[in-house]
Amino acid sequence: MKRKENSFFSILQRVGRSFMLPIALLPIAGLLLGIGSSLTNATTIEAYNLGAILGPGTFLNSVMQILAQTGSIVFANLPIIFAMGVALGMAEKEHGTAVLSAAIAFFIMHQTISTLLKINGQLEEGAMLSGTISNVVGIQSLEMGVFGGIIVGLGVAALHNRFYKIELPTVISFFGGVRFVPIISTFVYILVGIVMYFIWPYIQRGIYSLGGLVLNSGYFGTFIYGTIERALIPFGLHHVFYMPFWQTGLGGSMVIDGQTVMGAQNIFFAQLASPNTTQFSVEATRFMSGKFPLMIFGLPGAALAMYSVAKPSKRKVVGGLLLSAALTSIITGITEPLEFTFLFVAPVLYVIHSIFAGLAYMIMHILNVGIGMTFSGGIIDLFLFGILQGNAKTNWINVIWVGAIYFAVYYLLFRILIKKFNFVTPGREDDEAETRLYTRKDVNASKEDKSAMIVEGLGGKENLANVDCCATRLRVTVKDSSLVKDELLKQSGASGIIKSGSGVQVIYGPRVTVIKSNLEDYLDSIS
Repeated sequence: MKRKENSFFSILQRVGRSFMLPIALLPIAGLLLGIGSSLTNATTIEAYNLGAILGPGTFLNSVMQILAQTGSIVFANLPIIFAMGVALGMAEKEHGTAVLSAAIAFFIMHQTISTLLKINGQLEEGAMLSGTISNVVGIQSLEMGVFGGIIVGLGVAALHNRFYKIELPTVISFFGGVRFVPIISTFVYILVGIVMYFIWPYIQRGIYSLGGLVLNSGYFGTFIYGTIERALIPFGLHHVFYMPFWQTGLGGSMVIDGQTVMGAQNIFFAQLASPNTTQFSVEATRFMSGKFPLMIFGLPGAALAMYSVAKPSKRKVVGGLLLSAALTSIITGITEPLEFTFLFVAPVLYVIHSIFAGLAYMIMHILNVGIGMTFSGGIIDLFLFGILQGNAKTNWINVIWVGAIYFAVYYLLFRILIKKFNFVTPGREDDEAETRLYTRKDVNASKEDKSAMIVEGLGGKENLANVDCCATRLRVTVKDSSLVKDELLKQSGASGIIKSGSGVQVIYGPRVTVIKSNLEDYLDSIS
């Protein structure tokens, strides 16, 4: 029974990791949409007297419209982007075939559904509940959102991993191997489309009902959401948790410019692109705005507290580390370098941090803060989607004064608790070598030496079943987790290691993508 649970965790870990590629696209799309929409908005142009250079008909106005529309098209087609991204992340080999097969399967599934809807006269206006049918890549189909994309991505990846090496009889051997994957995906997703036609309306009602329960739970529901989202960070499952709220009816629905939009993030960006928006929906942004006081103010306060209680002889080394991690949190919203700094030496601080995260979401909800985000929640998102939109639309000014309080509370609380319970945060260790584990001492080491150390720490090349990464962690599936050497991985620069069954996560921070690429080159060189 335990083996099944561990296997399930590994699968969830890989699913969460596969979300990272499409999620990584959102900041750029949000940046384009945010700048383009803001600087073509008539109210903004009038408020800042920019009519001469940004008014209708000007060259810059045309440029800004292009930016807005190119950003908007990404959000409009997230389902198929997720289908391809998930298939890419879950495929073991021959990733290009998996991506192509996912795109084909996505079209096939929705066209099958559309045909059945047409045959039964359900595409006629009023034949089905409002919002249940939408235009999906030019096909009138059931509104499945990113769930539809994930269903395709996971299913195609499973088919791909099962059949990409298949050998067929000689007479049809041309269609074997990777060529068989899009073929089998086509037939399977005709059947999936038929099944979805019958069962998705019931699933959709269930999602609406659950979403209604969450939305009707008020401020307490927002608190629970924020607390759980932050508590799942150490397990790498937070993407699996928050994505349905952001991208499906679980996060609510709203009619914007005559179109029904589902999902908190989709609602925000649809409102951002609409010239008719006078105030952003707080019921949507309640699932996003709580990150701003936490990431821009709270965690930097914790960093200052850890620096202030470090031994004087170690403050220079620790200060560089904590300053870098604090700036990463403030600017990009990537918090794991800071969070994992205290998670592994003082777990109780992380429990308190998770509770304060829930409170931040709840307070922003209470204060009607209507700021959305891409995925970071850093100062860039605050400027684009809060300050630039105006206080009347977003109430962004509340982030500043609440954030100032969060900075003070985090600083005082962390400082008091670290000293009272003598938590061994960076700079308070007795062993000099231990302090270096939390610094960048290996940055100048050769790539091969570092990769060799990681491979040895993971139990050797033969122990590796799968290697990938997300924004801050090396995510590895091993054959025998007892062979993993935590201390050796820490010496390679890791700030923490999480193991559950065959799933191992090694936390390196934002530089992990480079580490992964170097590791793959090293593994190829020793094959």
